[in-house]
Amino acid sequence: MKILITGGCGFVGSNIAIYLKKNLYKSTISSLDNLTRKGSSLNKQRLLRHNVKNFKIDIENYKKIKVLPKFDLIIDCCAEPAIEASRKDPDRVFKTNLVGTFNILKKCLKDKSNLIFLSSSRVYSIQDLRKLIKNSNLQKPIKIRKKINEKFNTCSPSSLYGFTKLASEKLIIETFFNTKLRYIINRFGVIAGPWQFGKQDQGFVPLWVAKHFFKKKLSYIGFGGKGHQVRDVIHIKDVCEITLIQIRKINKIYNNTFNIGGGLTNSISLKDLTIKCQEITKNKIKIKKIIKTSIFDIPYFVTDNNKIKKFYKWKPSRNINQLIRDIHFWLKTQNNLKNFF
Repeated sequence: MKILITGGCGFVGSNIAIYLKKNLYKSTISSLDNLTRKGSSLNKQRLLRHNVKNFKIDIENYKKIKVLPKFDLIIDCCAEPAIEASRKDPDRVFKTNLVGTFNILKKCLKDKSNLIFLSSSRVYSIQDLRKLIKNSNLQKPIKIRKKINEKFNTCSPSSLYGFTKLASEKLIIETFFNTKLRYIINRFGVIAGPWQFGKQDQGFVPLWVAKHFFKKKLSYIGFGGKGHQVRDVIHIKDVCEITLIQIRKINKIYNNTFNIGGGLTNSISLKDLTIKCQEITKNKIKIKKIIKTSIFDIPYFVTDNNKIKKFYKWKPSRNINQLIRDIHFWLKTQNNLKNFF
């Protein structure tokens, strides 16, 4: 099998590429990445050590994409994933996320390739997600145990990022309609792990561990600045495992959309994450409180994994404590990472 991973030098793409190279014997794994992101050059070196070739091509450039070799499967990991970029650089978000998907779909039709698309939990309505929490100021820890499934509202505003991912989903369904090609859409929640160069609005778990490890400043942003907002987090290794399972079963399970995340057992507030980071690094740092909340931010998200569990008899196996330990070990054993955080 020949597989192309777009965004292959990013955090998710590079980890999936290496995992598939190790576990899909006699398969050829290739990457497509323009290498503009922070850390992409480091991930490219990792791919080369595992004999994964990267095509340095911008996903907006279909002229170069269409002349690439034929692939049996494309895993589309390429995206501008930061929510705030929706406001700061909307052209980039639209072109990378939606035009990029359109180009990959044209390549799929040309070569008769199947597709696994990495979508996002942020396709869901900001307004409805906020309604789950009565007091948006979050002066106290959140106690609700609501899980969000695939039927949650996607019709209301969700940010330009959320729109481009949802529009890409619809584009995939329309493009593959009445063809024999197969697709899987995975709406992932927060993914985290080693080799993720996190930011405040994307990749917050490694950012939190790294800021404590390197003794740098952090901020609780929004919802009263208390750090009570909650997310569930899934380990990148679990993401790699379910991707491999989906590849192996794509002839039986296809043309479907799944929510995939850490679930209730792997949900955590920023406040509790701070405590865990203090414990593992033995460092206590200053955390600034910023009360104002972004219009795009949500106080709570926990994934309902029931559908993915039903279809594949699978669930995440790594907990939040292991995730933090793995990130901490990565920071300790790699050189020159301080400037990336």
